[in-house]
Amino acid sequence: MPAGRPEREGAWRRIDLVKKIEAIIKPFRLEEVRDALCALGIEGMTVIEVKGLGHQRRATGVFPGDEYGDEFIPKIKLEVVVSDKVADQVVMTIMKSAQTGKFGDGKVFVSKIDKAIRIRTQGEGEEAI
Repeated sequence: MPAGRPEREGAWRRIDLVKKIEAIIKPFRLEEVRDALCALGIEGMTVIEVKGLGHQRRATGVFPGDEYGDEFIPKIKLEVVVSDKVADQVVMTIMKSAQTGKFGDGKVFVSKIDKAIRIRTQGEGEEAI
């Protein structure tokens, strides 16, 4: 229990059963990544259009409807919350399906979730995902 938090009924307890996986990928790889995750049985995901800078910041090119230079480059941020049991498999699936072998393929971040609650049923932890 973190210092300063009393142990009591209803208090937040740390659970290591749920992980949040965030992936920054190239937009044209989204469908392949989604299909690969669905094949694993992962259907709940959040997809956000983002722009960023990384090692490829000096690149230029055309994204549908926009030309970009050394400003921010269009990317997709994919967020998935999964059971700890399948987290490594989900990460490997994202990496394989998003990889082109070129600069800007993206990054994957994995975080522990302290608490996950499904609003409708109030189920917690793995029940919430």
